[in-house]
Amino acid sequence: MTTLIIGCGYLGRRVAARLVDRDEEVFGTCRSASTASELASIGVNPVLADVLDADSLRALPAADRVVYCVGYDRSAGADKRAVYVDGLRNVLDRLATAPIRLVYISSTSVYGGDDGGWVDEDSPTEPRTEAGRICLDAERVVTAWGREANVEVVVLRCSGLYGPDRIVRRSMIANGEPIPGDPDKYLNLIHIDDAAQAVTAALDASRPSGLYLVSDDRPVTRLEYYSLAADCLKAAPPRFVPPAPGSPEAARDAASRRVANRKMKAELGVKLTHPDATSGVPAALE
Repeated sequence: MTTLIIGCGYLGRRVAARLVDRDEEVFGTCRSASTASELASIGVNPVLADVLDADSLRALPAADRVVYCVGYDRSAGADKRAVYVDGLRNVLDRLATAPIRLVYISSTSVYGGDDGGWVDEDSPTEPRTEAGRICLDAERVVTAWGREANVEVVVLRCSGLYGPDRIVRRSMIANGEPIPGDPDKYLNLIHIDDAAQAVTAALDASRPSGLYLVSDDRPVTRLEYYSLAADCLKAAPPRFVPPAPGSPEAARDAASRRVANRKMKAELGVKLTHPDATSGVPAALE
């Protein structure tokens, strides 16, 4: 069984490592020679490719399974919709052969909700932010392609990924800077190692459904999360300020929902290493 990971970055690299540990053949795309060397050092076959460069995608190898987990690199200067939607189309048009299964990494930002209520796979998608609308459009592209190409597509809507070297607003917490946002609204999170476990489970499942929410067991308020992180960093307790009107923070702050993970655990058999932030944040900061 061979697996091609499009976007072998923060999440993709961890998925790749799990598969390599099982002696499976893994290909992973990246955009730089230095990253290619890093992937090769952990047993991944690196493929230099950029989803926005159609010519570079001619190098994509044939594989039994594909994981698509391209993240948005703000420093690259590309438009988010171009990366998530147009880049996805570029890849789907240029896959060497149709895989048996494609696991697509999306986001829980496709949901609306501002009252702290629970959402699951059956909840309506009413994104409040442009990022959420882009993610939903990308989902539609890949699911339509799957139907036409007769490829099994599994969409994983992930909550906020965190882990080593990725703690939300770490520098602001450490420096005692005020954090824009309502401290009583909810954050939904998933530790990167648990997210990688969910992706691997979706690849392995004998008869998965087309959609799963990937989140930990207990959403936390901003106050709880930032207080926990501040304590771990031996920083002052967090202070909060209202976000600037019209800012991206204001759009995100308007949302407050809790993501249910029952289906992920029941059907994919995911056993969380970090059921909530109280164990995951300290582990990430060690």
